[in-house]
Amino acid sequence: MTTNQLSVRTGNNSSIIGVSAVLGIFLLFALLMMAFAKDAGMGTQALTFLVLGGGLFIGIGMWAGSLIDRDPFDESRYEDTLVKFGVAASMFWGLAGLLVGVIIALQLTWPSVFYFPEFGWTNFGRLRPLHTSAVIFAFGGNVLLATSFYVVQRTCRTRLAGGMWPWFVFWGYQIFIFLAATGYLLGITQSKEYAEPEWYVDLWLTLVWVVYLLVFLGTLWKRKEPHIYVANWFYLSFIVTIAMLHIVNNLSIPVSLTGSKSVQVFAGVQDAMTQWWYGHNAVGFFLTTGFLAIMYYFIPKRVNRPVYSYRLSIVHFWSLIFIYIWAGPHHLHYTALPQWAQTLGMTFSIMLWMPSWGGMINGVMTLSGAWDKLRTDPVVRMMVVSLAFYGMSTFEGPLMSVRAVNSLSHYTEWGIGHVHSGALGWVGYISFGALYCLVPWLYKRKGLFSKSLVEWHFWISTIGIIFYMVSMWFAGIMEGLMWRAYNEYGFLEYSFVETVEAKHISYIIRMLGGLLYFSGAAIMAYNLIRTALGHGEATELETATDPYAKPEPRAALAPAE
Repeated sequence: MTTNQLSVRTGNNSSIIGVSAVLGIFLLFALLMMAFAKDAGMGTQALTFLVLGGGLFIGIGMWAGSLIDRDPFDESRYEDTLVKFGVAASMFWGLAGLLVGVIIALQLTWPSVFYFPEFGWTNFGRLRPLHTSAVIFAFGGNVLLATSFYVVQRTCRTRLAGGMWPWFVFWGYQIFIFLAATGYLLGITQSKEYAEPEWYVDLWLTLVWVVYLLVFLGTLWKRKEPHIYVANWFYLSFIVTIAMLHIVNNLSIPVSLTGSKSVQVFAGVQDAMTQWWYGHNAVGFFLTTGFLAIMYYFIPKRVNRPVYSYRLSIVHFWSLIFIYIWAGPHHLHYTALPQWAQTLGMTFSIMLWMPSWGGMINGVMTLSGAWDKLRTDPVVRMMVVSLAFYGMSTFEGPLMSVRAVNSLSHYTEWGIGHVHSGALGWVGYISFGALYCLVPWLYKRKGLFSKSLVEWHFWISTIGIIFYMVSMWFAGIMEGLMWRAYNEYGFLEYSFVETVEAKHISYIIRMLGGLLYFSGAAIMAYNLIRTALGHGEATELETATDPYAKPEPRAALAPAE
């Protein structure tokens, strides 16, 4: 063993001590918070952390005790076990989040049937943030963790940096999800869209996210491939910007250090502006740049073609991250926010058409010379259709930011249809495509358990998305027109309850669409589990090659220019 190898091994093994020390400190804090809790919610949350964090602490100890003569962080191999855990977590949280979505759709459609006053935690007000956080942060976040850890290793030709710290990121993130979810059910929330978890959960996530950034940067630093592939730039922008957004938007002062409630630092219109600067850029950098990184790696790899235009991908990156950050004020048209700020948000939103469609075109044209795969490979078809939904939703969003259109669309079901066309069509489909690629690659299978099940998943889910979008577009435009209708006496033509009644059939169709989409995701989970087990067509590869023997195939990742 060389001096350098010994140094790396010592550093990696010391990471076990570091992770254990951090966990031990937070477990001590949790014990004190449970002992002196000012409210029952904080006591329950502290106990939850003690159980989860304590289990992780004991697990690390037992695992470390089994290490005698072997290096658990062998630098000659990729850290693929962690990626496998990320794929499993993505499937689990995806099904959970979509199931809750179906439940709250049923509650909106038939409230007299699916309302249980004796069980407060089943109320729509508590389940709705559970649904949004589960599908965005639990499902989407785990997909981003898994794919970023996979991609950065392959494109840098080196193992993840940090030894035990990447595992801390993964399990720490699962603890964050569980704390946030149980907090919602307990009624603990700071009532900020996409940022509902209270101060103590935010602090824990900040620590986990900073470690995530350091692991990613450390891996880039020790890369063996001199070129930094464009997907890593998109992942890095997602990690850095989300850290900034999370910290600024969640600045708050706890009412008590052992209580669950806090008071926001910002107030009034400043708080609203900060919230939608965060909210829109959570869409821009969590649900867009991170998943564009997936697009820039997995589509070229799947079709074994170079990126259509590497120059365009760089222009796409820099223009997107510059323009997106200014678009948040378009959520606050016709409010107390100064009109110049509203106009600024609208202007930058319209400018977003250009980089968004440039990225979409770059992804679709990567199939040049491989168009037949749209017919023969349903995974490729799913990822390309995701780009179509990306293009559609990034056209519709700027359109809805125009004040004249916003006066009709805002606060209506049109906004719900727009959000879900992007979430189900773009984020969902590119994520499903990545998972379909990852499982055979990680488990060394020749292919998926069943390609026909992918076909079923694709068509069932696509029909579900169409049901969802069309019903919400119809309901939203009708709702907006009814709200602004006046009779000959100058009074409103319709009461609010009449607008709700008129949307009932659309709610039924929306619920059916969500159920179909959930059914497709369940088919995917079954297919991936059977693939991992090596059933059906997912037979084991005859030869296993050394992952460090050569870099990623240049045919797939090299720029076309």
